[in-house]
Amino acid sequence: MPREVREVVFVDGVRTPFGKAGGMYAETRADDLVIRCIRELVKRNPQLPPERVDEVAIAATTQTGDQGLTIGRTAALLAGLPKTVPGYAIDRMCAGAMTAVTNVAGGIAMGAYDIAVAGGVEHMGRHPMGEGADPNPRILTEKLVDPSALVMGSTAENLHDRLPAITKERTDRFALNSQLKTAKAYADGKLQPDLVPVATRSAELGWGLATVDEAPRETSMEKLATLKTPFRPHGRVTAGNAAGLNDGATAALLADEATARELGLPVAMRMVSFAYAGVEPEIMGYGPIPSTEKALKKAGLTIDDIGLFELNEAFAVQVLALLDHYGIADDDPRVNPWGGAIAIGHPLASSGVRLMTQLARHFAEHPEVRYGINAMCIGIGMGGTVIWENPNWEGFAK
Repeated sequence: MPREVREVVFVDGVRTPFGKAGGMYAETRADDLVIRCIRELVKRNPQLPPERVDEVAIAATTQTGDQGLTIGRTAALLAGLPKTVPGYAIDRMCAGAMTAVTNVAGGIAMGAYDIAVAGGVEHMGRHPMGEGADPNPRILTEKLVDPSALVMGSTAENLHDRLPAITKERTDRFALNSQLKTAKAYADGKLQPDLVPVATRSAELGWGLATVDEAPRETSMEKLATLKTPFRPHGRVTAGNAAGLNDGATAALLADEATARELGLPVAMRMVSFAYAGVEPEIMGYGPIPSTEKALKKAGLTIDDIGLFELNEAFAVQVLALLDHYGIADDDPRVNPWGGAIAIGHPLASSGVRLMTQLARHFAEHPEVRYGINAMCIGIGMGGTVIWENPNWEGFAK
């Protein structure tokens, strides 16, 4: 039976403030973070009947403890969605939330869902990356990957080796600019609208309220130059030019465009295409380059059509690799206008929806821009890219 492919739209996205691992969320459950996000989505969109949600897809990289037990379903129940709403868990490491979005988008496009919630959570203070994992030893003994592939910081050092034009000075400067842009975005009130306040508890200090990200800090090129290189003596990757270890959650509302308009839901972005690609695991940070090439080809676009970029800053070298590939300047104002993960934090599986939510905000402020990109590197040698269209684009017929 012929089936019409439907337009998929990003309606709304929210996130918790991101904490340092073991910081302000040390005594807060991981699932409570994502539950708070789902509740906020429902609260912010009262025109959405909760029973109209067809699926809840929540990602976590370390699916154990309070991040386990099919967290999409349990979080949906605890958030107060009707028991008729199903849910599931998903894992693609750093691109978990991105994959949750693209998975439900496929279902929406072919008519399986009308409306879905997608997001991610990571409590790296409780569940360090790789906790409880038991990689098959043959992946190393049979030399399928270099041993450094299992240490993300080492893969960033390997990428530096492959791309000597990306110096430590360049990565430090990019990192400093990320901090400066994030500080300015906070001062201008840009980030606050999508932050969900979270009640925190400490046995020693009592109750608190998390309202801003914990990771941003003041720094300088001089300070960055003094930091240790933990992954290699005299290396180039430091705690200053890489994202930290963080706790946090995100959630987004996706819908068929016709359904969104029927219910009076906002249309913040239209999905154009997406792609994932694999690369040598030991240079994991190169992954967004082939995934972006694939996504552009599927969309019939070139990089020159892209007016805004929200790129995950797992490591500065990884972002600079993509920028160099396309001939984009390190300080291009289209790239991460409000800073990125180096300043804000990167709670692994949750970060993809943060990128999308910020891109949606940029679209609202820039009707001259038609297309934008989210891209991120992914552990074990992958990249992911999603291309979105701006419904506010001034070229559309009104």
